[in-house]
Amino acid sequence: MATALYRRYRPEAFSEMIGQAHVTEPLMTALRTERIGHAYLFSGPRGCGKTTSARILARCLNCAEGPTAEPCGTCPSCVELSRDGGGSLDVVEIDAASHGGVDDARELRERAVFAPARDRFKIFIIDEA
Repeated sequence: MATALYRRYRPEAFSEMIGQAHVTEPLMTALRTERIGHAYLFSGPRGCGKTTSARILARCLNCAEGPTAEPCGTCPSCVELSRDGGGSLDVVEIDAASHGGVDDARELRERAVFAPARDRFKIFIIDEA
């Protein structure tokens, strides 16, 4: 099965993102200084890297090296969230375009109560909200 180009060549670290220094630098600074917000809102036109930034931030936060500006790429959390990984139990990606109803919001609220299964943080990426 063919993989879409945006998935095949999706950056896996902030250093691989091109033309997004105004996004990556503040996030990397927050990670380096351990001043991480409880929520981040990425907005912009389609294809500008919102989901990619959120996924990289999730890798950085849950990396075994500790919250770090660059994920190691070798720990179980980094491997699960990599381009070829199967995904993580503690990083939940939701497509709000198709799951934006009241029942979906209630289910999300119920899932948010549980502590992370293995990683440091439970992260919800709500795409296309």
